[in-house]
Amino acid sequence: MTKHSYRQAGGRFHLPGHDSTKSAKDFWRWQTSGRRERWPAWVENPVHPAPPRRVSADGLSVTWIGHSTALIQAHGLNILTDPFFSLRASPFRFAGPKRVRAPGVALDDLPPIDMVLLSHNHYDHMDLPALERLSHDHALTLVTPHGNARHVRQLKPGTGVVELGWHDVHKHGPVSVSPTPALHWSKRTLYDRNRALWSAFFITTPSHKIYFAADTGFGTGDHFVQTREMYGEPDLALIPIGAYEPRWFMAPQHIDPDEAVRAHKLLGARSSMAIHHATIQLTDEGIDDPARELAEARRQHGIPGHEFRVLEVGETWRP
Repeated sequence: MTKHSYRQAGGRFHLPGHDSTKSAKDFWRWQTSGRRERWPAWVENPVHPAPPRRVSADGLSVTWIGHSTALIQAHGLNILTDPFFSLRASPFRFAGPKRVRAPGVALDDLPPIDMVLLSHNHYDHMDLPALERLSHDHALTLVTPHGNARHVRQLKPGTGVVELGWHDVHKHGPVSVSPTPALHWSKRTLYDRNRALWSAFFITTPSHKIYFAADTGFGTGDHFVQTREMYGEPDLALIPIGAYEPRWFMAPQHIDPDEAVRAHKLLGARSSMAIHHATIQLTDEGIDDPARELAEARRQHGIPGHEFRVLEVGETWRP
């Protein structure tokens, strides 16, 4: 098994043996291929009950808010992953990928947030206006890989920001959080590619183990095996299933639905839920393709539907 560990040189992070770099020529070839499916302009969310304000010490609940944003409630803590609430995943208000559905829980309707897990600095994961609002409305700690704190300067003074490397540990009482390996990259501006680290996260409480995959390619799958061997089999894994076409361009950075099921199996997850789909169109596949292809991948791998679920936006699940 390849043990994944990053290196830093010249102020940039890199992962030996993994290269997600594509040329401008590759990007142009993709953008002019004419194979992008058309998404609806807007989708109304079904109405679901609000998530609980808290869960008990031995409870576990997860609410899918949309894209990679989920509310994880465990051991009395409320943890928000990669909060994306803005209309666009873009540095501009007038251009860039635009969401086609509202967040499943509005910012004003969230229960108290104790911790935000911020996996990397891409615009569909690091939503600075949302982070600023959250820091003013909640007494939270932001946990993120090295190099990302410089982007979040507008948080409320006194907000805790913790930068960690892979496998470092942040403790919140008896709950521990660690960034874990992911096959991805970072970039916020034209000039800062890989000057910040990226990660998945593993959360360990006295009652449960929870894995948030964030954004990742599959590679050999060894980083999922490594995570299981170091932290144990998760009771709940949040695994991305969207933004994967075309594979020749996206495979190094985003898994597809079949790879998501393979990741679920390699992790030994008791339950998994799908994230990173059906919210903003980043790549070529249709809005419903990830869920449809996940159902086929589950069938092919013999995984029952209740073991790897696709939640509706705003739906709360107690695995």
